[in-house]
Amino acid sequence: MIRSACLASAIAVAALAASSPADAKGCIKGAIVGGVAGHYAGHHGMLGAAAGCLYGRHRAREQERQQQGQGRQAQPEKL
Repeated sequence: MIRSACLASAIAVAALAASSPADAKGCIKGAIVGGVAGHYAGHHGMLGAAAGCLYGRHRAREQERQQQGQGRQAQPEKL
């Protein structure tokens, strides 16, 4: 049972990563954590992996935006 859930999660992660490599930032780690959490929360590993992937991508975008905002503030204005 655990092997099939892990295998299904790995296939889902590989499919998501292969379909859009530019958007995979944060997805893989989130999918792994979500898949494990979903499996232990009622054998919903696939649902947890999908939710974890979405959350991981969201979090990576937030961090990227925050870093870009800090970079703009650090540059002095040219007169």
